[in-house]
Amino acid sequence: MSKRQELRAPALELSQANGLRELNERYREIFRSIVETYLETGEPVGSRHLSRQLPMTLSPASVRNVMSDLEAQGLIYAPHVSAGRIPTQTGLRLFVDGLLEVGSIEETEREQLERQLLRDYHREHAVTSEVLAEAGDLLSGLSRCAGVVLAEKQVSRLKHIEFVSLDSKRALLVLAGDDGSVENRVLNLPEGLPPQALVEATNYLNAKIRGVTLPEARQKIEGELKARQAELDALTAKLVRSGLAQWSGGREDNRSLIVRGQSRLLNDLKAVEDLERIRLLFEDLESQKALIHLLDLAEEADGVRIFIGSENNLFSLSGSSLIVAPFQDHERKIVGVLGVIGPTRLNYGRIIPMVDFTAKLVSRVLA
Repeated sequence: MSKRQELRAPALELSQANGLRELNERYREIFRSIVETYLETGEPVGSRHLSRQLPMTLSPASVRNVMSDLEAQGLIYAPHVSAGRIPTQTGLRLFVDGLLEVGSIEETEREQLERQLLRDYHREHAVTSEVLAEAGDLLSGLSRCAGVVLAEKQVSRLKHIEFVSLDSKRALLVLAGDDGSVENRVLNLPEGLPPQALVEATNYLNAKIRGVTLPEARQKIEGELKARQAELDALTAKLVRSGLAQWSGGREDNRSLIVRGQSRLLNDLKAVEDLERIRLLFEDLESQKALIHLLDLAEEADGVRIFIGSENNLFSLSGSSLIVAPFQDHERKIVGVLGVIGPTRLNYGRIIPMVDFTAKLVSRVLA
C-alpha cells in the first residue's frame, strides 16, 4: 500500500460518535485555511497560496494532493475550471461544528449593544416591539447582513381589552398592553348578537384580564366561563370565547416577524451570481410563513442555532445562512428568536457570539 493510501484512510474516516469527518493535522490545517480564506475574501483558494500561508512546510503539489482528497469527500469544490477551491455546504457545516473557534463578543460591539438596548431597560414605559425592532437594527448594522426577530405578538401583560362595533357582523377587538403597545384585529360576530353584548363582554374581560398575559387570560376565562356561565348569556359567552380564540389561536397568526437591513446584503456583491442569490433571498424573506416555521425550530434549541444553505427548504435556492438564538420573558419562558440572515460566507466566529449576547440582553430587557 502506498504512503498516500495509508494517509487517506485515517484522515477522512467518518466518526460515528459525532457525525463529523475526522481530519489529521495536515488535512485539518489545509481545510481550515481554505474555509477561513474563503470566508474572509469570498474567493477560491489555490494550492500555491495555501503552501505559503500554512503553519507547516508543504509544496504546492503536496497541497494539491490533499485538496484532491478533500474534494473527493465532498468538502470542497472548484467553482470554475482551473480555479482554486471553496468549501461546499457539507464542508461549511463540518467547519462550523468541529473546527470553528468561537470566542467572546468584541468589546466595542458589546458596549454598543448594552448602551442602546439597556437604555430601553431603564425606560419606565419601554414598548416591547420597539426593543425588538432596535435589536434587529443593531444586529443588521453590526453584522452588515439582515437582522431578523420573531416574537409572540403579545409579549407584555394586558392592561385593557375592548370590542368596538364595525357593523352588524363585525367588531374590532383592541388589546392594550401595560408596556404601551396596542394591537387590534377584526372579529366576526355570532349571529343574532345584541348590541349591548359588546359592552357586556368588554366589561367582563376587563374585570378578569388586567395584569396577565394573553395565554394566561384565555386559560383563566375558559375556566370561569364553565363555572360561572350565568354571568353572561350564551351569545355573549360565545363572543368572549371567539375573541380570545381568534386572537391567540394559530401560532403563525400570533407571531410578529421583523426583518431589518435587507439592503445591507447588497453591499458586498462580487459577481453576477451573487446578485441572483440576493434576489432569491429577498423572495425567500417575502415568504414569511416559511421563515416563521424555520425560526420556530430555533425555539426548540438551547442557545444559538445555525442553518446553512439547503439544510432548510427556505434558503435552498438563495444559498444563505441563518444564525439565531431564543430570548425569554420575565418568567424565563422562550417568547421569540432573533438573529442574522446572510450569505453562507458569513464571519461565523464573530456573529455567533454577537447573536448569543444580543438574545441574552433582550431577555434581560424583557424581564
